[in-house]
Amino acid sequence: MADRAALEEAVRLQGERVRGLKQQKAGADLIEEEVSKLLKLKAELGPDEGKQKFVLKTPKGTRDYSPKQMAVREKVFDVIISCFKRHGAEVIDTPVFELKETLTGKYGEDSKLIYDLKDQGGELLALRYDLTVPFARYLAMNKLTNIKRYHIAKVYRRDNPAMTRGRYREFYQCDFDIAGQFDPMIPDAECLKIICEILSALQLGDFQIKVNDRRILDGMFNICGVPDSKFRTICSSVDKLDKMSWEDVKNEMVEEKGLAPEVADHIGAYVKQHGGVSLVDQLLQDPKLSQNKQALEGLGDLKLLFEYLTLFGITEKISFDLSLARGLDYYTGVIYEAVLLQTPARQGEEPLGVGSVAAGGRYDGLVGMFDPKGRKVPCVGLSIGVERIFSIVEQRMEASEEKVRTTETQVLVAAAQKKLLEERLKLVAELWDRGIKAEILYKRNPKLLTQLQYCEETGIPLVAIIGEQELKDGVVKLRSVASREEVDVRKENLVEEIRRQTSQHPFHLLN
Repeated sequence: MADRAALEEAVRLQGERVRGLKQQKAGADLIEEEVSKLLKLKAELGPDEGKQKFVLKTPKGTRDYSPKQMAVREKVFDVIISCFKRHGAEVIDTPVFELKETLTGKYGEDSKLIYDLKDQGGELLALRYDLTVPFARYLAMNKLTNIKRYHIAKVYRRDNPAMTRGRYREFYQCDFDIAGQFDPMIPDAECLKIICEILSALQLGDFQIKVNDRRILDGMFNICGVPDSKFRTICSSVDKLDKMSWEDVKNEMVEEKGLAPEVADHIGAYVKQHGGVSLVDQLLQDPKLSQNKQALEGLGDLKLLFEYLTLFGITEKISFDLSLARGLDYYTGVIYEAVLLQTPARQGEEPLGVGSVAAGGRYDGLVGMFDPKGRKVPCVGLSIGVERIFSIVEQRMEASEEKVRTTETQVLVAAAQKKLLEERLKLVAELWDRGIKAEILYKRNPKLLTQLQYCEETGIPLVAIIGEQELKDGVVKLRSVASREEVDVRKENLVEEIRRQTSQHPFHLLN
């Protein structure tokens, strides 16, 4: 054992020597010689079979969720799902992995973030990157031309995670999509209304939805002199304007992507503009842009969209923003992204965006990519960024030190004396059978104080107490944990009384 310890120390010292030489930029021959010595020492040391090699941790970019965190999640999901259902959506599910060729070529520069899986018996597979491409595959495979659906599931991206800001490698997406041939902008307007309803219901603070159209972007690139072959890659650069300055984005376009500086300056003059329907009217009069067929179609549709958004009463939340690009390749028309706004520091300043919490757009060509005959099914949809929403809600709850209930138990069945386990078990079974959420402590003779403390710790609002006298009288003592008031209730009326009292104090979380 002593010999092994000496060897381990020699390996450690030699490792430090090699690192030191590398830092000092020593000669290659000397470094090679010292590395060779280190490898010999390691070979001599051999593996330590008795030593535990693995570290207990979740993989990079993933996390576990505690009961408290899951309670927050469930409430957020309830708000989202109830909104999707209110708008008449059906629900589907698809496999967590797809054939690699299904996903390849749909995400532009983000394709490098797809998780490939090892060959499993002749099929090259990859974990799904989003829920939109699997949905398009589902439509084409089942020859569907008309569906309004929602889908909530995990997706996977080989990204560099920033977990404090709600960015992960494994995360949930909540998607709502309308597929089918309909009159222009009616489904698109409903998607924007849904985003407004969900973000308002979650009470996350003020928000703004940026809107643009891929056809306007493409028309703009065309008149500015961007070569056709560079449209998508320049679009990807413009999409970074919410995270980078114009100078940095211009530098990327010119230095990395080979765009002429004067072309980049032309783009800059357009993408810095944002406003409402008046900006649409202004661009319709633009001498260059109004001559481009694609841009003209996009501007015409946006004008119509603003009419419908006015009828829905949500135009104050919408901003037509020419810098919005959405980097994904499959968008063909209207695109949008919702951002939460920080309160401005000084009066007169514009509110600052603190990150995207929802996004989407129109993708009329994606289903046709999968159909053998290339038949297109027009689609428009949205995705709610629930991970960022969870992070915001969790941070706020921690800051307010608000206690979060992790169960929905309405009543604890307790005993005031010993030897009443059988009676407790009978009563709790009756309550379960009648649909009451009830618990007991798993002890034969728990102290009454212990049972009451358990209710206070877990937030259970009521205690149904049985004792020998109550059993004789055919009653149960129902105690409010908060007010400590007690009332004798006939056993046959107990369920009704529990429902009455807990309906006054429902299970709340996001108030």
